[in-house]
Amino acid sequence: MSISVTVLAGGVGGARLAHGLARALPGGDLTCVVNVGDDTERHGLHVSPDLDTVMYTLAGLDDEERGWGVTGESYAVLDQLARLGEDTWFTLGDRDLATHVVRTARLRQGRPLSEVTAGLAASLGVDARLLPVTDDPVRTLVGTPSGTLAFQEYFVRRRHADAVLDLRFDGVEAARPAPGVLDAVRDADLLVVAPSNPFLSVEPVLAVPGVREAVLGSGARRVAVSPIVGGRAVKGPAAQILESLGHDVSALGVARLYADLVDVMVIDDADAALTASITDLGLDVVVTDTIMVGADGRERLARDLVGLVAR
Repeated sequence: MSISVTVLAGGVGGARLAHGLARALPGGDLTCVVNVGDDTERHGLHVSPDLDTVMYTLAGLDDEERGWGVTGESYAVLDQLARLGEDTWFTLGDRDLATHVVRTARLRQGRPLSEVTAGLAASLGVDARLLPVTDDPVRTLVGTPSGTLAFQEYFVRRRHADAVLDLRFDGVEAARPAPGVLDAVRDADLLVVAPSNPFLSVEPVLAVPGVREAVLGSGARRVAVSPIVGGRAVKGPAAQILESLGHDVSALGVARLYADLVDVMVIDDADAALTASITDLGLDVVVTDTIMVGADGRERLARDLVGLVAR
């Protein structure tokens, strides 16, 4: 059975699930709508970390141990930048830099980010459709006890150690969904909110005008996968942010965030005891192994999700 799947994604969890879905849907229709709130400029280059993490993972080039960048990287350019007096706290490998050089050149030619992303993905052999949620500049700003920080300042330079008091997506009110985004959300058979950080990766996607409304109006089977397992984040600061913003640090806390958005909550075996509480929110619950170990683990979880369409 050929089905159309759209995944809202960002970060490592989103990238790995997207890769699993690509493996589970040979010849199928997979679209990844990706966060751009963490985009930044480094050394004069436009860097799109979430788009690149998803793209490299779909291309089989991701550094699985680190969760970002390209496997087998070298850092000659970064070393030389440091020697020339540049601040190099934001690590960019040589092959990764090539991506940013090409992206920046094409953007300066006046091409939209969605078109540039499609070209880059095709060059790397990615069959899935990879869409930035918007072609317009949207930047995540993080409110902390030390003041408001640009996303990469908070996440990379300060290693997401600051308590998050609030989040703002600068420019989102004027942003428009990139071409194809709303259709991909509305027309999917299966719409998946990936196990990405709900605040840093998913909310900047939903905040683009029209996207949340398209999700709510979609005829798809709408599914969210919890990034919290056993009261801990699989990766990144999701648990700390849930706590600092006053939410329950659990799969139930995540389900409450998505209760008006999806039909099904997928939680890990470790959280099976939360099933009744999540069901009380009006959601169906699927309990399975959500830890994606290697390509086979990603595909196994993806097949569990695809199977929901036939139910």
